[in-house]
Amino acid sequence: MSTIARKIGILGGSFNPAHDGHRDISLAALAYLGLDEVWWLVAPQNPLKSPIGMAPLDARLAEAQRVAAHPRIRVSDLELRLGTQYTADTLQKVVRKYPHYRFVWLMGADNLAGMHRWKDWQQIFHLVPIAVFDRPTYTYRALAALAARRFACFRAREQAARTLVTSQPPAWMFVHHRLNPISATEIRSKRLWGESGSRAAQPATPR
Repeated sequence: MSTIARKIGILGGSFNPAHDGHRDISLAALAYLGLDEVWWLVAPQNPLKSPIGMAPLDARLAEAQRVAAHPRIRVSDLELRLGTQYTADTLQKVVRKYPHYRFVWLMGADNLAGMHRWKDWQQIFHLVPIAVFDRPTYTYRALAALAARRFACFRAREQAARTLVTSQPPAWMFVHHRLNPISATEIRSKRLWGESGSRAAQPATPR
């Protein structure tokens, strides 16, 4: 007797810190793509970002758990346990580790715009389907980016959203939904300086 494969969305990143934008994308993915769960893979260290100003992994995991606050959003240190640093390597191991699951990579339009700088970025398109969620000011930049142009012929229509996770890669979709302008950079800035513009007392920058 065959079992129905669980449909999992993967949202990776530094989550420095996690915020409502991550949660909004996750909730949209659960509903729009018909997923069973969304996994937040909190990276020990993003290779494209400086470790200066990066909160400790334990702190970022705890904050992500607080922000997620949903039974179908699972916060994970899977990259730490797999010993991977790059998305392509992580996804390759995840697909092998969970052969009976169906995965879709979730990302914001801002990441699609710079995806050509990722290690083995073209391989990612061949490992799992990809759902790109629109973000303020990035729509046209993302769709004109090298990654979008290179895989333009594999772009699926939004009307087929619920079949994306079971599609044979390469397959990707640009999802237009309610845009959330919040960013981790903005949150860190507000925490450091305070809403009034005067610098708030902070502990030493973790290194």
